[in-house]
Amino acid sequence: MSSAEGTPASAILSAHRISKSFGDIPVLFSVDFDVKPGEVHAIIGENGAGKSTLIKILSGIEEPTSGSISLDGQTVVLPPNGAAEALGIVLIHQEQNLAEHLTVADSIFLGRELKIFGFLDVREMRKRARAVMETLHVYVDPDARISTLSVADKQMVEIAKAISRDARVLIMDEPTAVLSVGETETLFEQIRRLTDRGVAVIFISHKLDEIMQLAARVTVLRDGQLIATVGTEALTPDSIAQMMVGRELSNLFPPKIEPDVDAPVVLGVRNLVAKGVKDISFDLRRGEILGFAGLIGSGRTAVAEAVVGLHHLNGGEITLDGKPVNFTRVAQSVDAGLAYMTKDRKGKGLLLNMGLRPNLTLLTLQKHLKAGFLDTASETRALERAVRRFDIRARDASVAVGRLSGGNQQKLMLGKTMESEPDIIIMDEPTRGIDVGTKQQIYHIIAALAAEGKSIIVISSEMQEVIGLAHRVVVMREGRLAGMLEGAEITESEIMRYAAGIKQSEHNERINA
Repeated sequence: MSSAEGTPASAILSAHRISKSFGDIPVLFSVDFDVKPGEVHAIIGENGAGKSTLIKILSGIEEPTSGSISLDGQTVVLPPNGAAEALGIVLIHQEQNLAEHLTVADSIFLGRELKIFGFLDVREMRKRARAVMETLHVYVDPDARISTLSVADKQMVEIAKAISRDARVLIMDEPTAVLSVGETETLFEQIRRLTDRGVAVIFISHKLDEIMQLAARVTVLRDGQLIATVGTEALTPDSIAQMMVGRELSNLFPPKIEPDVDAPVVLGVRNLVAKGVKDISFDLRRGEILGFAGLIGSGRTAVAEAVVGLHHLNGGEITLDGKPVNFTRVAQSVDAGLAYMTKDRKGKGLLLNMGLRPNLTLLTLQKHLKAGFLDTASETRALERAVRRFDIRARDASVAVGRLSGGNQQKLMLGKTMESEPDIIIMDEPTRGIDVGTKQQIYHIIAALAAEGKSIIVISSEMQEVIGLAHRVVVMREGRLAGMLEGAEITESEIMRYAAGIKQSEHNERINA
């Protein structure tokens, strides 16, 4: 034991009484943490609990206001700006940190390029990049541009980049948020190989089943304070959730109120063909929550993007209230009362360097014009309404949205989406990367919107989310509608049968008959 730090001698990386403030705002209060060689130690908590700040301190990106860090039992001051990688501490950020114009091999070796006779050894970098990708069972061309890859493949490149750096401590912030079930299991196999070699892994996830499956210990933070560090053998998902939010979460999903079976069809899709979509037909009724499930790459997002005008239609018909439409711009769908909430809140949904007000009203500036000029008082009133309605928490409205927690960013996205007063809302991964308490809030908001008569499509990779919210579920596979489930049919096993191609639906044929 290090007498200076009072931490276990077996710990490779330790934090002792770490506190952090940004200006006058304290975000961490005297937090202790350690991780041991060969261990997966999870850090969990609601958005805003201090998880991201703690791992930034552990990786040298932020300096603590007080407290100390130990590496191998010795007090250290970690080099800033990610240079702690030289000490074997590697952080995989929640938001991908890849240069879109580079190749996969270039990205993996960025900043530590291999050279021969003073020139880049492109062949060797390509060879090693392929080898490290193959250890992850990911077969992406090392010469492929990052910009051409799927979101899931980009995440695997990030992981390969970290693994290639011979990490002693690997910090993973929501690494499975964009991965399929199969890709997640592949990642877990690789993490187990790393821990077998003595690598310490700090793992952040909002998916409690992943925590229970992978971690040996769990540290729970709430409002910047350490609540507990406990071995997973002593925990259940329910007990973890209760520690995170400080209350019971027995009503995670609101009761389903079945829509009127005679309610009119507000959105009709017939034989839709577009980028990533092959001959899909479905209806959405007033007051209905229609879920879209399927594996990543199955075409769920592609359907939404085609409907709202982000992709050109190559065939088929879309109707709103029985009238044919063909949107070529998102602004047209917004004007028609159809709003789309993207799954990529930081890349496509929000302006991270701007405050709350301009983000909220970005799509609805016409509503806030007075004599041809932007009426900031009107925008401010709109923001005050959204803050109350969606419980958006920020120290002030001018704070850059990028400094908000993921949950508050997502609630702001929801406020922005609803600012156009749509009748139909398409929500793509509405709770990705947010904590269980905020998920509960969003689930109840979605149900309340449906009860008001709004019609909602929820696209989600989390089957329990689709099962808990949706009145009917569309299951997609390889760009096609694989199954349409309702009532007692909406179960995890039934969704997986259709998603995996074990069962096939005749829905398209029936609805077009």
